Amino acid sequence: MHHLPAPLRHALSLALLITTGNAAAIDSATLANSCLSANCLDYRIVGVRYWLRCTPYGCKVKNSAKVRHYVPDAVVSSYAETGANPWREVALMSPPNSAAQDGGDSTANQVNENALLKFKNADVIGHPGTLLFNRFASQFGYSCNGAGKPFVPYVLSSFDFLAWRYNIPELLYPEALIPGMREVGILGDLWGSVYPRGGFLYQADDYKTAAVAAQRAGDVVTRSGQPHVYQPLLSKASPGYWPAGALNENDANSGKWQHLQPSMSTSCSVFPNTETLPQAEDGAYVWALWRPYSCCKRQGQTFLGSTGN
Repeated sequence: MHHLPAPLRHALSLALLITTGNAAAIDSATLANSCLSANCLDYRIVGVRYWLRCTPYGCKVKNSAKVRHYVPDAVVSSYAETGANPWREVALMSPPNSAAQDGGDSTANQVNENALLKFKNADVIGHPGTLLFNRFASQFGYSCNGAGKPFVPYVLSSFDFLAWRYNIPELLYPEALIPGMREVGILGDLWGSVYPRGGFLYQADDYKTAAVAAQRAGDVVTRSGQPHVYQPLLSKASPGYWPAGALNENDANSGKWQHLQPSMSTSCSVFPNTETLPQAEDGAYVWALWRPYSCCKRQGQTFLGSTGN
């Protein structure tokens, strides 16, 4: 189910040429510059790899450093009004359609129930700052490639309407039926459950609602074979290259978030955030999803072994 439909591919080509007039929009240049963050990069040398290099003149053992750092794979937008992705240049990728219109919040029928049923669209699109980031990361040493491709849509909620708006089939999953499974947050500060991975959430705080929607969308695209209309944000492992795996809530070792809209941060963290939570007047939020990769320069034909992680 992860192959993109023809209308989505068509929207991709159009959206790169047309911009919207959203007053609270953020543009690609700003997003690209946001990836110049040493805190989010978190560059480390974690070991040494040994290679056997053979030529017509004999064989030698060569070594290379194994490095680990985070890569801004994607921009995740979480917003209330369908068709109004706050990332200006890609807003037309996820337009309203006959199966996905409107958005926003509603109140419960019970007067004494003060929880709001909130809805957020969520789009995961390849980060536009890949080239700039690669130059930045190379200043620290050998750098790893991420899975994300600039401007490529990995999930657009207006096309993933069965899962995102109706929770089909995830409403019947154990994670959705059993309280306490796959929760975003910690005891005493729970923001919402990952399942069902759709756009509705009972949550009074708008930022937390958007964050849970972003986590859900990130959960989908970093796994293969999910019952959604999407394409996986994954790379294949190879000798000297260890890509990021599935995103897990509350786990920085699987991925971190950099808040970009309505206010911009130069650091990354997992949800729940400890800082003040900015509330967007238009209900639109944007994060960069950074994921960890490890790699080393291949110095020979045969991998012999390693020290360190």
